[in-house]
Amino acid sequence: MSVFRKRSHSNKPLAEINVTPLVDVMLVLLIIFMVTAPMLSMGIDVNLPRVKAKSVDVAEEKLVLTINDSKEIFLNKTKMQLGELNSKLEAIFSNRIDREIFLRADKNVPYGFVVEVMSEVRKAGVDKLGMITEPPEEQK
Repeated sequence: MSVFRKRSHSNKPLAEINVTPLVDVMLVLLIIFMVTAPMLSMGIDVNLPRVKAKSVDVAEEKLVLTINDSKEIFLNKTKMQLGELNSKLEAIFSNRIDREIFLRADKNVPYGFVVEVMSEVRKAGVDKLGMITEPPEEQK
């Protein structure tokens, strides 16, 4: 019996792609994203005013400034004081072209305090300030 076997094909590289490891990695990533996605939408609890307004599509991550009923200010989820808001926004918007921020204020916050916060935002050089509200409840 011969120790050397004759190959039926030449020394060409194997052209088949093994997709099993790719499928395994993709399934693990899918499970991770399914578990973490609900946690990303959690935020500060605010009782928003209800008004009719046109909805805005938010395609990318936007800055959201939140004022709760205790007059606490949050930039996205980071708590800060009114005095440090201006410098923080200036630092954030120094590298951005789109100078836009959304404001969520609890309906029980005094109007004067909301205007103070808006003034600080404008001083920081923000071009667009959007107000976030909830749609009115349907009358039955």
